[in-house]
Amino acid sequence: MTVRVERTFELPAEPEEVWSFIADPEKRARPISVVTDFEQTGEHAATWYLKLPIPVVDRSIAVETEDTQFEPPTEVEFVGRSKVMRVVGEHELEPIDGGTRLITRFTVDGKLPGVERYFKRNMDQELHNIEQALLVDLGIEA
Repeated sequence: MTVRVERTFELPAEPEEVWSFIADPEKRARPISVVTDFEQTGEHAATWYLKLPIPVVDRSIAVETEDTQFEPPTEVEFVGRSKVMRVVGEHELEPIDGGTRLITRFTVDGKLPGVERYFKRNMDQELHNIEQALLVDLGIEA
């Protein structure tokens, strides 16, 4: 089973301001509750360390991520690979009257039981966490 989630946020900030958050792999990773650590490994590559609260995983998981699309200031897509899952994250920015529309999509393919179920149950909260971190980064009341 594959989990796909898409959310759209309308933010009262210029696309360039939103882009500075979305283009930064660490800023994208830190708000996710299961990310315990982060290491930049290249200009467009990083390792996310996750601790998933599922029975079959009792250790930290290294997810090697790489930006596969990077079109400033409108689009970034990354792919993350690990022994337990593959994740694709996409962020598209569109200028709108008074700010920016941010379209965010995540696709998670689990390789172990419970991975997809965890993300299906928790992806809305994780996207909310990203939105809140973005608002704080923009200096807007979250």
